[in-house]
Amino acid sequence: MIEKHLVLNEADPAVFYGVNNTNLQLLKALFPKLRIVARGNVLRIMGDEDETSRFEQAVLKLEMYCAKYNSLKEEVIVDIVNGDEPNGEKSSDVILFGVTGRPILPRSVNQKKLVTDYATHDMLFAIGPAGSGKTYTAIALAVRALKNKEVKRIVLCRPAVEAGEKLGFLPGDMREKIDPFLQPLYDALQDMIPTAKLKEYMDFNIIQIAPLAFMRGRTLNDAVVILDEAQNTTPQQIKMFLTRMGWNTKMIVTGDLTQIDLPPTQISGLVQALDILDGVEGLSIIRMTKKDIVRHKLVTRIVDAYDRYEQTHKDEKRIFKKDSNEQSVDKN
Repeated sequence: MIEKHLVLNEADPAVFYGVNNTNLQLLKALFPKLRIVARGNVLRIMGDEDETSRFEQAVLKLEMYCAKYNSLKEEVIVDIVNGDEPNGEKSSDVILFGVTGRPILPRSVNQKKLVTDYATHDMLFAIGPAGSGKTYTAIALAVRALKNKEVKRIVLCRPAVEAGEKLGFLPGDMREKIDPFLQPLYDALQDMIPTAKLKEYMDFNIIQIAPLAFMRGRTLNDAVVILDEAQNTTPQQIKMFLTRMGWNTKMIVTGDLTQIDLPPTQISGLVQALDILDGVEGLSIIRMTKKDIVRHKLVTRIVDAYDRYEQTHKDEKRIFKKDSNEQSVDKN
């Protein structure tokens, strides 16, 4: 009789063991000759050497499946223990699987273009209206790269610009002050990475979330770096960000040109960067439209209504300006 300790490094133990430890109980039933005790992410096994070795191989395969699909069903456990191939998600469009096992995949033409261009370009700009999935898809690509060990870390940043309201001085330390600005990034991460694993990644700086001001002076290697809400950067800020790129690094810049919160006198760095960098080799610009909006159908209607309103007022301003010029000419 031998004793072994197996550590679950890749899979979330809560998902691996199942609700009320149903998966663990099934494993015990499938390996009746072994004594199996679970403590946290450690499995303690005692029994015959051959049976222990067979259990170890099965757990390794189960852990890889659980880490990939973020779920582990009883039929999958039975298939893997019996040496059969489990029926996983077959769609080639799937980026990764969320914490509930739900497949995360591109849901529009331009989201698919973002996914395909990611494979062939080192820097991407995803520009589009609210709800077009640009940030969510970008973070899904970053999490997939981290899980596949293509990169060593993810760096997510945003300019800390208030959206039309002054919040005053915020309490707490630096992280507590910037958290309200970064909440959309946390929301996406929590959909894709189990809570315990996400905390571990953040504690060890494998996933870093920081304001844009903290990027100066850094060289980012072996990483996926995402700049969200880039329309609120200044020309100096976005140039500083883009030049942080190191070896084996992918950069994704997302923004919505209709939601610029900078002062009226300040030029948006994203607008300027799109003009300057258009046609640069190795860089892809994906311009999303209202057709890419994947939120509630009302979001599309709201965007349409605002577009019509802005176009009407733009025409009115043009007519008013023309009349004013004519009146000044007549006076002269």
